Amino acid sequence: MSARFPSLCLAFSLVLSAVALAQDDPLLPDRFTFDPELTYDASIPTPADFLGYELGTQFTTYSDVARYVEALAAASDRVTLEEYGRTYEGRALYLLTITSTENHGRIDALRQNNLRLAEGDALGNADAEALIAEQPVVVWLSYNVHGNEPSCTEAAMQVAYRLAAAQDAETMRFLDEAVTLIDPTLNPDGRDRYVMWYNSMQSNVLSTDAMDLEHDEPWPGGRTNHYWFDLNRDWVWLVHPESATRIAAYQQWLPQVHVDYHEQGFNNNYFTHPGVTPRNLLLPDEYGYWSDTFGRADAAAFDEHRVNYFTREAFDFFYPGYGSSYPSLMGSIGMLREQGGHSRGGLAVETEDGYVLTFRQRVFDHYLTSIATLQTSVDNRAALLRYFRKAFQSDAREVSTAAYLLPPAAGMYLNDVIRLMLAHGVEVEQATEAFTMMARDYQDDTPARERFAAGTYILRTDQPRHLFLNTLMQRGLAIEDSVMYDMSTWSVPLAYNLEAYHTDAAPSVATAPVTELAPPEGNVVNPDAQYAFVIDWAQRNAPRALSMLWEAGYTVRAARKPFGDGTQSFSAGSPIVLLGRNTDKLDAAPADMARIASEAGVQIIGMDSGRMEAGIDLASSNSRPVEQPKVLLMVDSPFSSYTAGQLWYVFDRETHLPVTRLRTSALGRVNLYDYDVLVLPGARDLSSVLGDSQIDRLQEWVRNGGTIVGTENAALFLTDGASGLTPVETVDQRLAKADRPDRPDSLGPDPAFYTRYEARSDSSGLRRIPGSAFRATLDTSNPLAFGMPETLYSLRFSTDALEPSTSLRSAGYYDLDPNRVLVSGYASVQNRRKLAGKTFAGVYPMGRGEVVFLADNTQYRMFWIGPMRLVQNAVMLVPRM
Repeated sequence: MSARFPSLCLAFSLVLSAVALAQDDPLLPDRFTFDPELTYDASIPTPADFLGYELGTQFTTYSDVARYVEALAAASDRVTLEEYGRTYEGRALYLLTITSTENHGRIDALRQNNLRLAEGDALGNADAEALIAEQPVVVWLSYNVHGNEPSCTEAAMQVAYRLAAAQDAETMRFLDEAVTLIDPTLNPDGRDRYVMWYNSMQSNVLSTDAMDLEHDEPWPGGRTNHYWFDLNRDWVWLVHPESATRIAAYQQWLPQVHVDYHEQGFNNNYFTHPGVTPRNLLLPDEYGYWSDTFGRADAAAFDEHRVNYFTREAFDFFYPGYGSSYPSLMGSIGMLREQGGHSRGGLAVETEDGYVLTFRQRVFDHYLTSIATLQTSVDNRAALLRYFRKAFQSDAREVSTAAYLLPPAAGMYLNDVIRLMLAHGVEVEQATEAFTMMARDYQDDTPARERFAAGTYILRTDQPRHLFLNTLMQRGLAIEDSVMYDMSTWSVPLAYNLEAYHTDAAPSVATAPVTELAPPEGNVVNPDAQYAFVIDWAQRNAPRALSMLWEAGYTVRAARKPFGDGTQSFSAGSPIVLLGRNTDKLDAAPADMARIASEAGVQIIGMDSGRMEAGIDLASSNSRPVEQPKVLLMVDSPFSSYTAGQLWYVFDRETHLPVTRLRTSALGRVNLYDYDVLVLPGARDLSSVLGDSQIDRLQEWVRNGGTIVGTENAALFLTDGASGLTPVETVDQRLAKADRPDRPDSLGPDPAFYTRYEARSDSSGLRRIPGSAFRATLDTSNPLAFGMPETLYSLRFSTDALEPSTSLRSAGYYDLDPNRVLVSGYASVQNRRKLAGKTFAGVYPMGRGEVVFLADNTQYRMFWIGPMRLVQNAVMLVPRM
């Protein structure tokens, strides 16, 4: 950049600012100004001067946001800027650290002392009080995790400017008594998707009509990241780089106060704390007091400025993966702020009561609560530091569990869980010898004397991170209310389908600490094999290895039945590379197998003979050729962008299998016979795109060898009573045919029938299943379940499932006992009885093809991945087996 470019840019921006500040500009109501009475350092660029327009009159692209925070850090000795990560699309993720010059001079010591307060019982009371007397409060402000909630980032720029440039006594106190960490945009990819769309749709004449095109964002919207995931559900699971790198930075600080800034529907007034039930009852009792204290400070600021707001009527913080709840598990006062507006707000929108809500007000309101949060934080600095310290001490534990035990062969996703715990600072040990003790397993929660092998992972609860650990590892948390904003269970052993145990007695066994877990190292046993190479399908990354074999041009078979060579057993589905069918690869095979094993993280076994000691031989007729399928994944409305994104991620990132994403508008034009598999994500109203003619077309394609994989409610659409594509019935369809109510007569009337009018909205929780874990059995001889254990915990959000029948090859069904079927979460007695024994995963043969039903999400948010192999099998193995 030339030396004179900034001055030219500044001069031009001043002209634009003068225009924007004209009194008749409807986007700049006089009442929403950012503390004009304060004195500011003139050498620090204001957002308006730097950007060339007043905040709230345009949407700022992320590149300009990045340029501004860089300029702020360069101009002010109160501000440092750290790039903590990169998004999938290569955008930098920034964290601003803002405090006094004196504090910056000892910033690393302040950070280390802050972490000492999180050491739990290891830090004595006298040492803790000495630190508290001198230590600033750490406040972390997170903005714009949902890309189409754009006022958040604009507010972040104004807050950062105030802290960098203001000269008043209050700001000086913020700088002296707090370290403020600002993440201006948690989701740059989604933000730019929204901002660039909006800027391209904006009219010259201001449009406040919510029905106008500029207020109607197209699918998939800017809310989500590159893979269409909601990053505000990923704070715990760290699936994406935005989350994983942010939490690495977060763990370096562990703030006492964290606020997550959002927007909601434009007809809603501003929401601030406290929220509603259910709550995580493991949190310290004082959390409620502090949540209310901060909320009341916001209310006071809003009262002064006559801004409408509400509290206590929405938003629970039960689910731990929010930006408002994860920090609370790490000793912070984690909070949410929700401004009305969202994507439909645009630059200005008329609300249902005739008020014109401007973008400027949305920015102002978030700025106001940000300053109120800082005021409350410094006013209560010492008390907040004491609360923080107490949250990590042993007397704050609310459960009797002493330890969680994960055997070394717990399941294919065991390493995922251990890495997850380490990333969040959980202390993990590994037994160096075998031991025996009383423990309860997660399947039926009954106590028994169990023997644990050396190598068993032990997660003790007498550690500072006990609140996080217990919240994630409890089989089920107490639930005060059946109505919740998100899901009712996330128990890690169930989500990852692990063999796991918990015990109320501390294990007495020699252990070694686990501080890191390297990525899986693949290897090849007998790389100079003469006959074949085999990959056990039960390995976590076996599907990726199969994709790589296809990509390398190998002819591959897969076993329909288990087998073994006398030293090792192989599950059904295991890929087999017969060298006699790959003679053109004989010289390259050793190097190829070594590369595939290393990159996929699998073990490949070389065989010198095709004769097996158990089960089928390698060239048996039950070893079937499997070719790389050509896959269509349906996207666009009415399909769920969340489910579509998860399926895209499974095959693009996890499996490395190419898929073609097809818009619904192109379905009528595509030649289905160019493809082998059609995957349908969950959808609200598939009849809008799959009418009778399309159903007839799909039936013909399936009869001629195609495979349809229907997931969630798209699977239910493929049944007799919906689309009629198959004669398979759902439970509700069967009940309706029998002229019965929507639940068996023996269950009695639904209590929701008699709910008072004022509580009707809450009675829905009695009927629905809000993300609960159901015990299920898999038929592992069915190709749909190859490589999986016989027991699975499936995540339910629906009260309907598939009716078992002789024509539907059920691969997965819920426990037959309604008293056992629910493992964790909430489901009414009626729904448990209704679903016990019903099918959620199955295959219906149709001519030379098949229709695969996956009524539950098999990879929910990429953390409930215990069932994920079902969808990988559906696409990779079922069409050929």
